[in-house]
Amino acid sequence: MDFSTALPTFVITLREGVEAALVVGIVLALLKKAEQSRLNPWVYAGIFVGILVSALIGALFSWLIPAVGAINPQYSSVVKPWLEATFCVLAIAMLSWMLIWMTRQARFMKANVEGAVNQALQNPSNGAWGIFSLILIAVVREGFETVLFIAANFQQGLVPAAGALAGLATAAFIGVLLFKWGIKIDIRRFFQVMGVLLILIVAGLVVTALKHFDGGLANLALSSRASENLCLYYEKFTEIHSCILGPLVWNTSQILPERQFPGIIFKSLFGYRQHLYLVQAVGYVGFLVSIGGLYFRSLGGGIPRKTDKVSTTQIPVKSSQD
Repeated sequence: MDFSTALPTFVITLREGVEAALVVGIVLALLKKAEQSRLNPWVYAGIFVGILVSALIGALFSWLIPAVGAINPQYSSVVKPWLEATFCVLAIAMLSWMLIWMTRQARFMKANVEGAVNQALQNPSNGAWGIFSLILIAVVREGFETVLFIAANFQQGLVPAAGALAGLATAAFIGVLLFKWGIKIDIRRFFQVMGVLLILIVAGLVVTALKHFDGGLANLALSSRASENLCLYYEKFTEIHSCILGPLVWNTSQILPERQFPGIIFKSLFGYRQHLYLVQAVGYVGFLVSIGGLYFRSLGGGIPRKTDKVSTTQIPVKSSQD
């Protein structure tokens, strides 16, 4: 069994899970400070329901791809890669946007959560539902991104889901270290490293999306016997060919095969392909330059400075006598 496919989902779920864990930890600390610990069960209920909703969405996506392909088996070889390519595009857009947005908003996370909690507590009759909704949205938002990524890699089976569960467990452990045991962790450095890994993973998803689009269009061209009209670039007499991806940039199958170690690790984490075409290379570099550039520019204004570290590593909780 190929466990390397669990690495990207582990990284994504770990990063997104730590964000959710920070929200949960801040809420629990604020409830303790306000002597409203009776609402803690609503926090845990929000976590449970959020994970359940994310799992249901994942199951729906997993069912959708084969179900749509089964509607007309004649075109399943076309529909399936195009659906997977669509999920890839959605995952690329969602992960990229959330990465940059959360990086810019990280410094204000505690203030935003505190404002939402105070607003919920001002209305005693609906305070519990307000806390529940806050946690539910935080968990589902992070879970949905992972679900999209797993759906985009549907053909890899259940291994990516196992990586997601491992990442979720590790994120929960980090949350316990921060808020239960009071251990200080350099969250700023953690999110920077995870952000760079996520940029590389999503860049690899760009290469995968283009491959799915190319495969679907090539299958459509072959089924309609009109490959010359549908394919912009098609070398039907070569063993390695593409429909719309242009000429082959490199072929490293003999030097670093993508299905053997360490190529399989590079493929899972960094988008490495032993057969890379011109359009894929341009898309990969273009993503790194554009989205990667936006991310690194956002680091200066979004990630807390060392003087702000207390807002993300340890939440001070004062007693009522203070």
